[in-house]
Amino acid sequence: MYRQHFGLRHPPLGKEAPELWDDGALAQLGERFDWLLNSPGIGLITGEPGVGKTSAVRALTAPLNPHRYLSIYHAETDFGRLDLYRNLATALGVTPSYRRAQLWRDIKDRIEEMGDGKQLLPVWIIDEAQNLPAEFFRDFPSFLNFAFDKRDMITVWLVGHPVLAQTLERAPYAALRGRISARVHLKPVIERERFAAMVNHALKSAGCPHTLLADSGMEILRQASKGLPRQAGRILRNAMRMAVPKGLNHLPDELLQLAIEELR
Repeated sequence: MYRQHFGLRHPPLGKEAPELWDDGALAQLGERFDWLLNSPGIGLITGEPGVGKTSAVRALTAPLNPHRYLSIYHAETDFGRLDLYRNLATALGVTPSYRRAQLWRDIKDRIEEMGDGKQLLPVWIIDEAQNLPAEFFRDFPSFLNFAFDKRDMITVWLVGHPVLAQTLERAPYAALRGRISARVHLKPVIERERFAAMVNHALKSAGCPHTLLADSGMEILRQASKGLPRQAGRILRNAMRMAVPKGLNHLPDELLQLAIEELR
């Protein structure tokens, strides 16, 4: 209803946005992402919930050539390590064994077959990686050992909250930490000018033909969302929903405040 009322093609700052706003932060991630496509290895992406980690990775993997890269995305990480490897096997077209040793061999044989026979690189993205079990962090470097550790045949991105980076600093995970060749930390957009540019870009790309927020309203939105795109989008969409029955074509400050209070 609110989308029709405001003439929007999709929700602002929502998952359906075809183009992400970037003033340089995502470009840095893009460079690191391309690097690990050409030099396979492990990358680490951290950031607070709602900062846009998953959206960024989704935008980076979307244009990949399927004849050169096999994108595998997993977010179900609150399970045992065997479940994680079984999920990887299924994504690679391998029938998962119930024995971990056999499962590893089958997966690694399949990865080598893809690389040598088809020149195809698996790109495994593990989202919510802060929930991975400790034993996965400990034995993952062994899994990545191909041909006496002379070859790198899969790119893996660990994506998670800032606590993930802190976890990997612990002594038991030194082997895994030493294999990480790209690190990116995404930060909230807290600067006033940058935040306003992000919101205006989101509204414009969604099809909004005019300004919805006064400068004071933009500041209310910035402070309430703490610069997190997901939270800013939730507030905007709730305020738009509340504006419809009132017949408003803009979002007054008092309406924003009501929308914020309702979401608390």
